[in-house]
Amino acid sequence: MADDKLEHRLKAKAAELGFAACGIARADAAPLAAARLHEWLAEGRHGDMIWMAERAHHRESPAGLWPAVRSVVSLGMSYAPATDPLALAGEGGIGRISVYAQGQDYHDVVKRQLKALGRWLAQESAHDLKVFVDTAPVMEKPLAEAAGIGWQGKHTNLVSRTAGSWLFLGAIYTTLDMVPDGPGGGACGRCDACQTACPTDAFPAPYRLDARRCISYLTIEHAGPIPEEFRTAIGNRIYGCDDCLAVCPWNKFAKAAAANMAFAPRAELVAPELADLLALDDAGFRQVFAGSPIKRIGRDRMVRNACIAAGNSGDPALLAVLAPLLDDASPVVRDAAGWAVARLASD
Repeated sequence: MADDKLEHRLKAKAAELGFAACGIARADAAPLAAARLHEWLAEGRHGDMIWMAERAHHRESPAGLWPAVRSVVSLGMSYAPATDPLALAGEGGIGRISVYAQGQDYHDVVKRQLKALGRWLAQESAHDLKVFVDTAPVMEKPLAEAAGIGWQGKHTNLVSRTAGSWLFLGAIYTTLDMVPDGPGGGACGRCDACQTACPTDAFPAPYRLDARRCISYLTIEHAGPIPEEFRTAIGNRIYGCDDCLAVCPWNKFAKAAAANMAFAPRAELVAPELADLLALDDAGFRQVFAGSPIKRIGRDRMVRNACIAAGNSGDPALLAVLAPLLDDASPVVRDAAGWAVARLASD
């Protein structure tokens, strides 16, 4: 029989390391995840995220990635914001960056603490384990629900009764048989706030996301020109979108004071001037976004996004900064700049 005391000590250690949520599930505790993943892929709703399909066999279940796994420890680290994520909507000359990307890179912060917790668990149990944060083919959200730290809301993200929609997720796979927690009970009820808040109608139905219409996908994962049908709806969002998360009523229980301080927003990322972003070259981009998850999209995508926001700004003063970009070396930047110039000229 698994040692119940170990589970309690593990959760205490997780809290000590800054995790706001910790739950345990059997490795086979999310049996519906594989079928839902394959349905989503078959419908093409993953867009350009080819890696989702290429490693689907690893995502189907924890055992698909590591056959020896017996238990999954799911963890959440809070990044609850202290201010309203929607406060800058309509600020024409300002770019809006998703809350999660305004501080230190969560990959680094969460993985460092996961490794520390993993070392502790390995010493206590003498069992093998692996730790994962986001970049591995792991279905973090279904596993987190199975482990009882929340449930997947109608926006498909995890919702916690204590942290709302503001949790970074990580997982520890272990060969240890552990006492599982019960699954997280869904409590969205009739609420459809996240669905109606989406500017691009990215939810064809509750609990279903079409990434190809999602502003987070379009501004981060999508490398080519942003389809014109979504450009106006993007507004001044230049990296990600918080709308469906920000309107969730469960956020009223999220405490900004409980958030990891590493995710406190950097001043230069809270309300960046579009004019400054439009003037970035590769070196300038790397300097501004060093240590941020934003760095992975590269200069061209960021300037592309800033061009779209500039076109939506209604500010003719930005025409002077956009003009040089009409001859930019990047075709996606040239395309977005041309659209922005035409849009501003017609206002």
